[in-house]
Amino acid sequence: MDREFLKDLLATPSVSGYEEAIQAKALAYGKEFAHTQLTDPSGNAISVVNPNAGFRVLLCGHIDEIGFVVTHIDDKGLLHLAAAGGVRPRLYLGSPVQVWHGERMVSGVAATSAALLRKEKTETADLLVDIGANSKEEAAELVSIGDPVCADAPLRELLNDRFTCRALDDRTGAFVVLEAAKEAARQGAQAGIYAATTVGEETSGRGAYYAAARVQPHCAIAVDVTWASDAPGTDPAETGDIKLNGGPVLCRASVVNKPMNALLEKTAQELGIKVQWEIATGRTGTDGDTVNRAGLGIPMALISIPLRYMHSSVEVGSWKDMEDCIRLLSAFLTRLPAEAQAFDFCAIHP
Repeated sequence: MDREFLKDLLATPSVSGYEEAIQAKALAYGKEFAHTQLTDPSGNAISVVNPNAGFRVLLCGHIDEIGFVVTHIDDKGLLHLAAAGGVRPRLYLGSPVQVWHGERMVSGVAATSAALLRKEKTETADLLVDIGANSKEEAAELVSIGDPVCADAPLRELLNDRFTCRALDDRTGAFVVLEAAKEAARQGAQAGIYAATTVGEETSGRGAYYAAARVQPHCAIAVDVTWASDAPGTDPAETGDIKLNGGPVLCRASVVNKPMNALLEKTAQELGIKVQWEIATGRTGTDGDTVNRAGLGIPMALISIPLRYMHSSVEVGSWKDMEDCIRLLSAFLTRLPAEAQAFDFCAIHP
């Protein structure tokens, strides 16, 4: 597992709708193992192993992160924002942020006050970014309407093989998708593997739809993050009993294909990998939901990485969990056939 590559991804801004820079890195990495690569108008980057195989599996790990977009610069030079994805504005108060104007980063802070902290609920409209400017004109020399804004929270190593950074959701999943495809290719997988780092999951789901419509896979695996129940204030009755360092999380849900889950579980048992389970009675809230409804319908399963403090300005994950996710997914891929007629994921056979 190439930890340095993940660290590079995590250091690269990718607010939903502004994924170009990070996708260039995903494509460059994919060239190491892919037989061909695809892009599309939505901004997806897809690295393909065995493009001529008759059986195609699509892997989706979304590479966009939650954040904000500058909507207005006021007369004092303060930046006003709109949310890009499911941000929690209160968690950003008083914290450093990055404003990206093309390739130039401008440092700022989410301005706060005693009055704002006393508010029962903080809205995105309450957030103002202070970049130190004295006027609208001075700020406009560095920042423009439409520039993306993200938390300024670099990766830091923690105890017990854990680490923290902003936006582990879901650049860790995009990383797992690429690493698993690379490892499966090394192991001689025969199926067509389409490893997509998708865009726009946090805002529109457009990337997963573009990828599924183009690839027309016979099945798909979404790799995302999920709530760890060992974080303070969580309830295992709501999230499932899910722990950091506890292994990959599989999902039982109405939209998840049962035979695919069975093969994932069997593969994990053969590898000696412990898996955890979460329940979703309806939507999973991932790219898998979008893929499942694409075309004539695509069988889908979900592998999730346990995560503490999801959708905050800093999140906590486990290196071990990601290693196990890569091992599980790559082994699953090697068990898929080269030809579609040799295998299917029908839940009921006539």
